[in-house]
Amino acid sequence: MSSVKKVFVAATGQDQGKTTVSLGLMAAFNKACPPVGFIKPVGQRYVECDGVRVDEDVALMRAIFPCDCGLADMSPVTVGRSFTRDYIREPHPDVLNKRILESFQRMSAGRKSAVIEGTGHAGVGSVFDTSNADVARLLGSDVILVAGGGIGKPIDEVLLNQSLFADRGVKLIGVILNKVVAEKLDDIRQAVTAGLRRKGIDLLGCIPFEPDLAKPSVRLVVEEIEGEMINGAESLGNVIDSVIVGAMAAHRALEYVRPGCLLITPGDRDDLILAVLSTCAAGHADVAGVLLTGGVMPQKSTLSMIGRTSIPVMMTKDDSYSAASAVHSLKVKIQPADSAKTALASRLVREYVDLHHILDQI
Repeated sequence: MSSVKKVFVAATGQDQGKTTVSLGLMAAFNKACPPVGFIKPVGQRYVECDGVRVDEDVALMRAIFPCDCGLADMSPVTVGRSFTRDYIREPHPDVLNKRILESFQRMSAGRKSAVIEGTGHAGVGSVFDTSNADVARLLGSDVILVAGGGIGKPIDEVLLNQSLFADRGVKLIGVILNKVVAEKLDDIRQAVTAGLRRKGIDLLGCIPFEPDLAKPSVRLVVEEIEGEMINGAESLGNVIDSVIVGAMAAHRALEYVRPGCLLITPGDRDDLILAVLSTCAAGHADVAGVLLTGGVMPQKSTLSMIGRTSIPVMMTKDDSYSAASAVHSLKVKIQPADSAKTALASRLVREYVDLHHILDQI
């Protein structure tokens, strides 16, 4: 294995903030010990990038930290729809391990540091013999665990995850708490530091909850619901603060229209669409976007009015209830075009995590 400085970022569960931490570590390593590389050995949410199927976090890191490493080596294993079932029928751990190891060696060649991002908790991937603990051992990397804000629950979860890493002979560098209630930051930091210290574990940082990182962009909505853009493609980066469903009279609905809201309404509700356009034109509220449902286009005169604005307007064949449910259940991930979010994630890690301690330990 190369002498590259490396760290494996795992979490105690889904949506705890591995990507946020990985972004911050990439930025820090890029300054302290460049050049830096990135790999997500096992990915479960993938996209097509330059004709290669890669985990979406790989596409994000490649866009923010350009490098000459092959995309396939940054995302050697992607778990498709039938991957697990096929593996159970015909297990091939040696093939997967060889692919991951060789990809890491090619990715890290000539680099002084690397961030390895896991998938979920320590045991994720056990079903096909490449759990986070197994992969960390394979790559000879120590681990950082990302846990949610709180005291008792995160400590319990950390100890549960640590047991599997320890069973594989993998060292835990420490823990980063993420999404901590800002008003309780100091109290939680003190309590968790003491609680983990009793178990011989370091608390590396407490990152406060940042609402902006949890808000979806219009671009994410369009991609996830596979919507058709009608207008305002240049404003897809608009951040959605709230969602309202236009299922009432126009004058009543306008009472709920706020800056940054996403209006979901049937495409034939020309009265409501025009009312919202007028409100925006008068400067009373800049909506983030409008999602037209039912696969119905507004009248030509309404479309003409829409075309005079930069408001993102998209259409879906789903009904309003289904569309609203889909938006509310979105997994909000940082995307390559979300420059404000990537800068925010890097700043949070830089300010609230002991990066010097991490670099000294790897």
